[in-house]
Amino acid sequence: MILEAAFLQVKQGLEDEYEETFHKASKIISSMDGYVTHSLQRCLEVEGKYLSRINGQ
Repeated sequence: MILEAAFLQVKQGLEDEYEETFHKASKIISSMDGYVTHSLQRCLEVEGKYLSRINGQ
């Protein structure tokens, strides 16, 4: 199992647009060879900070 994790800092005010774009990109992410799952989580403590996780094999 492979796990790719990335912390991302999104500019203030663009969080909703980023989440919408990530949702659209989910179709591309899930079509990659070896794809298992992915997620995007918003940090509750730091505004605009996200954790993106992609699991593959």
